[in-house]
Amino acid sequence: MSESAGDTQRLLIADPLRPEGLETLRAAPGLAVEDLSEGDRETLLGALPGASGLIVRSRTKVDTELIEAGDSLRVIGRAGVGVDNIDIPAATRRGIAVLNAPAANTQSTAELAFALLLAAARRIPEADASIRAGEWRRKELRGIQLSGKTLGVIGLGRIGAEVVWRARAFGMRVIAHDPFVSAERASDLGVELADLESLLPACHAITVHVPLSAENRGFIGRREIAAMRPGTILINAARGGLVDEAALADALRSGHLGAAGLDVFETEPLPADSPLRDLPQLVLSPHLGASTFEAQRQVSRQIAISVRNALIEDDFSAALNAPFEAEDRDGAGPIMYLGRCLGRLLAGLDDAAPSRIEVRYGGPRDGVLGPLAASVAVGFLERRVDPPLNVVNALSIAGERGLEIVRVRTQAVGDYTNYVELGVRYGRRETEVVGGALMGTRMEPRIVRVGTFRVDTQPRGTCLFIRNRDRPGVIGAVGTVLGEANANIAEYHLARRRGGGRSLGVVRIDGEVPPEVLRGLSELDGIDEVRQIHFD
Repeated sequence: MSESAGDTQRLLIADPLRPEGLETLRAAPGLAVEDLSEGDRETLLGALPGASGLIVRSRTKVDTELIEAGDSLRVIGRAGVGVDNIDIPAATRRGIAVLNAPAANTQSTAELAFALLLAAARRIPEADASIRAGEWRRKELRGIQLSGKTLGVIGLGRIGAEVVWRARAFGMRVIAHDPFVSAERASDLGVELADLESLLPACHAITVHVPLSAENRGFIGRREIAAMRPGTILINAARGGLVDEAALADALRSGHLGAAGLDVFETEPLPADSPLRDLPQLVLSPHLGASTFEAQRQVSRQIAISVRNALIEDDFSAALNAPFEAEDRDGAGPIMYLGRCLGRLLAGLDDAAPSRIEVRYGGPRDGVLGPLAASVAVGFLERRVDPPLNVVNALSIAGERGLEIVRVRTQAVGDYTNYVELGVRYGRRETEVVGGALMGTRMEPRIVRVGTFRVDTQPRGTCLFIRNRDRPGVIGAVGTVLGEANANIAEYHLARRRGGGRSLGVVRIDGEVPPEVLRGLSELDGIDEVRQIHFD
């Protein structure tokens, strides 16, 4: 129970919350709910001292000023999914748990995506507009039947999976692209997995359900649209910016795309001069994914329950950020950091989706396998899922993606007193093992094993992992390519099992090298594979 159990804790509601959430909170013993949703920022700042909890929607910006004013805050709840309006690092530094309602709008968003698909396929908006204009264009407004068609689902998270179930109910074949979903998970959903290049030309309709990041802005651009079969219907109810809107408009005008449906846009509200407004084959909705009475009720109730449990029961299982500093968990901080680095290494060495990661720890500390496994999951998933991701939610997200993470306590290995090893399994075969250890009294993390190679390198900055044949001139050629690219080599470690056989080079560099330099390295004589992995 909370240290405050038996005392009344003040909980501030900064933005309107539906009655279902307010009733749940007011019924909780030990909570004094103060509804400030009609007040302004100054009112909230004045009320924050002494408050234990704060619930907001999207209106209130929980910045450093508000967080510092909340001298007793333990919980910040966001009644919704996105937490862009909360300074999570500032909250974490203060030990404040940040909670949201991640699953409450899943059904509503999936239904809207499918509604856009139906509306685009049957040209419903055009038909409605024509009747209102006094027309009867029955022969002209001929659509397509979804039954028997192939739907491509890009991203098999919560919403993508729900779209799959709806498509199958309509008699559609489903092909999915998600490199981090296992074959077992795909089988459970009844979908075929494919790479993006294979999926694009194979589908009659494509719907996108991936997070937006700096790396995948314009994820569906001119090249991807050109690869789609003529007449394809494209749907985006995920994030604005994933689809290149100019390319989409051109493809609709030319007739290459049959239709499209958008609920999200690069700029919201949609500008008055947007070319998207004048395309009859395009179905538009103003970011309505979560805008149902049911979703809003679920959001309010879900965040109310999570905040109540955190304040009354010290249950932070729904927290987006860890409600503890790593160093406070039985001294596990260095071990957790090593696990995160090894997770990143494992993710960077193979693009396939594993079904299982076995986390093995050999060392003297008890009670660290749980935080270690969560840290491995963070390292493995952090560049592939919606932020925020941390040790609190990483294991559950891994489970949702069909990735089993198993914890194993082993004996110490060799001279290493704290040794961590990860074995990854793809289906029935274990294809990669990586290992690391903490060295010396300062517990310095080192990578000591990659596959069958023994190495000794720091997981810091950017490293190139180069698999090559052990022959004269390879190291020199690598150095030449990197030198010509102005990439400074901080460390070059070469591991081999026997002369003239296979070798592994680990090259730590300052900064990073662009894709064309990586391609140049991989094309060198004697080089089999080059992988660039970022540890910071």
